[in-house]
Amino acid sequence: MKTLPRIVPLILTLTVLTTIPAASPAASKNDGRPDGGTLAYGEYGRPATLDPITSNEMISLRITELVFNGLVGIDEKQAIVPELAERWEVSQDGRTYTFFLRKGVRWHPRDGEAPRLFTADDVLFTHNIMMHPKTITPLKVRYEFIEKVEKLDDSTVRFTLKRPILNALAKFSFKVIPAHGPANPQYLTREDPFVRNPIGTGPYIVKSISADREIVLMANEDYFKGRPHINKFLSKPFADQNIMTQAMMFNAIDMLVLVNPRDLPELQGDRRFVLQPYNALSYAFFGYNLRSPLLADKRVRRAFTHAVNRKEMLDAFFNGQGTIISGPFAPGSWAYNLDVQPLPYDPAKAVALLNEAGFTPGPDGVMQKGGKPLALSLKVPIEKESEAVKRVVLAFQNYLKAIGVSVKVEFKEWQAWKDAVFAEHDFDVILASWVFDDSADISSLFHSAEIGPWKNNFGGYSNPEVDGLIVESKLTLDHEKRRTINRKLHALLAEEAPYTFLWTLTNYSGYHKKLRRVAIHPYKFFSFADEWFIPAAEQK
Repeated sequence: MKTLPRIVPLILTLTVLTTIPAASPAASKNDGRPDGGTLAYGEYGRPATLDPITSNEMISLRITELVFNGLVGIDEKQAIVPELAERWEVSQDGRTYTFFLRKGVRWHPRDGEAPRLFTADDVLFTHNIMMHPKTITPLKVRYEFIEKVEKLDDSTVRFTLKRPILNALAKFSFKVIPAHGPANPQYLTREDPFVRNPIGTGPYIVKSISADREIVLMANEDYFKGRPHINKFLSKPFADQNIMTQAMMFNAIDMLVLVNPRDLPELQGDRRFVLQPYNALSYAFFGYNLRSPLLADKRVRRAFTHAVNRKEMLDAFFNGQGTIISGPFAPGSWAYNLDVQPLPYDPAKAVALLNEAGFTPGPDGVMQKGGKPLALSLKVPIEKESEAVKRVVLAFQNYLKAIGVSVKVEFKEWQAWKDAVFAEHDFDVILASWVFDDSADISSLFHSAEIGPWKNNFGGYSNPEVDGLIVESKLTLDHEKRRTINRKLHALLAEEAPYTFLWTLTNYSGYHKKLRRVAIHPYKFFSFADEWFIPAAEQK
């Protein structure tokens, strides 16, 4: 299924630490594994930006895992580990975090320039530009808890929090960008050259980007954790999932980040490939523009959910490889409320709700109210969509037609779709998906402060009770209390239906067996890619 805009917060369960030593930077990993080879991987769609601040889609964020580092990272056991900070100290009251930075770390060099050293100035710069009012980023709402950031010296930074928060240390995994990177040192926009030609401290360096957004990344010989094993990563965009699978079958690419569920049997039967499951906390949904008078009444939105046979679609289009959901948190998340059941498929109930909202059949059979027909546009990115996405949107169109709702499906070029949805809010319905980590932070999706151009509350949903619960959830230091609050949020948003919540799919990556030691981060995919390798005999 198409990887559409997705949010990826990073909050992980941890034990608060005080002082953690880190290994010294090394030029080579010295682990006995060979260096060399190329990994070409397929992505479904094209990235709009490649920086970690303005990006709000998984295609882009996967690239940032290869190019940038945070002060801390997450290892394969989901423990907090040093990255750009070699150690840290936390005050007794939990409000002050002091990070002692690695020395000698260098930024990727730009053509014709010598590489510059990473310092505390870059950390302050990243925080300030991220929080600037004119920087449009989904990160801002997640870092409002920071009161101030101070540079103690070139290799020491102190963060003072407005209040102690749960799992604060993991928040410092945000990616650091160079102070000399963006053209505008005050705030970052999607027009800044840096967002398409970024430089970081990470294991791979962006070398070139073609007109069709094929991206070449080369190993960073100066990487502070030791040179990554694979010489080159090649990110290839595809507009059609079926073509992408065939490209791997014919050896044009080595890896699929997300295998189309319908293609699993074909890949599973081929001994050249490995299928590896990974449990991203994600879900798909139909999102509604609540600015439209036709969609402002929750009874209309609930009617649409009753009208859609989600089980039939999941079984027919995705081989039943998933779970139907009822609300704004992904199944498997600690915040998901299992007591809230998905609304059942019930076309009669759907019609009754529309009647209750004042709609009656018009002369052409389309429901109308005050002479205005219930006619909507469903916008889908990229004209050549995958077979599964086409089937989902056409099924939605037919299900709604059966209850007297006219839906016009409009396929849009990828960037034009994002402009229409996130910048201009010119849509009625979209099909999209979100990916989370286990922080279950939905503030940027449903808080009213996140309504606006390029913000994730694209549907304009506003409810003071939801706003209050979101704030209360973020303020509490009691995990069980937070779970209770999020269960209330789940029930309330299920009732309000700003989305028709669909399903979470079982994710599989597929890759050629020549790739070794492949470990996949469940939220960001490439976090451990510097450890992957290709045996010398299979390099090309």
